[in-house]
Amino acid sequence: MSTEDVHAAAARAKEAGYELATATRAVKDAALEAMAAALGAHEAAILAANAEDVERAEAGGTPPNIVDRLRLTPERLAAMAAGLRDVAALPDPVGEVVRGGTLPNGLELRQVRVPFGVVGMIYEARPNVTADAAGICLKSGNAVLLRGSSSARSSNAAIVTALREAVVTAGLPADVVQLVPGDTHESVKALMRARGLVDVLIPRGGAGLIRSVVEESTVPVIETGVGNCHVYVDASADLDKALAIVVNAKTHRTSVCNAAESVLVHADVADDFLPLLIDALAERGVTVHGDDRFGEYDGVVAATDDDWGQEYLSLDIAAAVVDDLEGAIAHVRRWSSGHSDAIVTESQAAARRFVAAVDSAAVLVNASTRFTDGGEFGFGAEIGISTQKLHARGPMGLPEMTSTKYVVTGDGHVR
Repeated sequence: MSTEDVHAAAARAKEAGYELATATRAVKDAALEAMAAALGAHEAAILAANAEDVERAEAGGTPPNIVDRLRLTPERLAAMAAGLRDVAALPDPVGEVVRGGTLPNGLELRQVRVPFGVVGMIYEARPNVTADAAGICLKSGNAVLLRGSSSARSSNAAIVTALREAVVTAGLPADVVQLVPGDTHESVKALMRARGLVDVLIPRGGAGLIRSVVEESTVPVIETGVGNCHVYVDASADLDKALAIVVNAKTHRTSVCNAAESVLVHADVADDFLPLLIDALAERGVTVHGDDRFGEYDGVVAATDDDWGQEYLSLDIAAAVVDDLEGAIAHVRRWSSGHSDAIVTESQAAARRFVAAVDSAAVLVNASTRFTDGGEFGFGAEIGISTQKLHARGPMGLPEMTSTKYVVTGDGHVR
């Protein structure tokens, strides 16, 4: 693999993207349906390739939570296909008029959504991202260059083979979906330096990957973020609701970015709630890294500053008692990654204050952080969750994968 190989793939994507950008919704939807069917038709090959990746990861001592992200099952493959069909059913964002009207001089002005062109995806472990990203990019009119981690190279290759065959049957160029050549960091670096060929990069993975792409890339980056998500149990919380929400947010699936990594409890309900919470978490194998108040209970590990900022992605949670709502807000402001933070409360005033003061991509009231997800929000499969503050923030669906251009129509107007 050389830089020239990566840039040649990007050039092919750029050419294919020109054709995709003007494709009708009917053509794109037909391609998405064909892609979904292809995952089923290639199920045996994809699962066999994934088994190679999983075996290699386990032999190399990869942590179980990362292996879980890597592993595909027939059910997960079916969910990937369903995600593609969900995207096909969504409105096409391309050509949507964001705003417009007639200027005082008679010029007609419209701001319309258009594709970026070529989107580069750099991501770790999860092969489902390969299909999700390909589907969202195709529906939004973008060619996609996929650079998954070497740990999933067999899975990704098998998935992309199926998807490329499918788009051709719908009359689109195969190169609207490509794997980036090579599996060393040099291929990643070449992709990050393909300015002029790649229009935007989206990193999806751990903090180290995201930081590297943001700091080293000359291609514009939409920054996704790690998930140090909090659940705060307020003084007025319904403790049954609170218990269900914290347990779900922590244990429903630990290896994802919207899993809760910290829980804060108001001092007024600590005596009643802490024994219930610690027992419920212990039953599910969760290790609590707690402050002094939590440390009064058996089985709690003393928390350090490293715990408060940690994205565990495992059966661990940081836990603290706070004096009041403002104390909870201060803790979240200091330690949150800006992904998803939740309050459990029966007080509308407390909910309003928390929502206003917590500056995260998603703020939830009386609901689990696990709901911060493109599918749960009704966007179809998401391409990632952005924690930045530019045009895309939170789960990125189809509209977030477009830019805009102005269309100005006159009748011989001169200035």
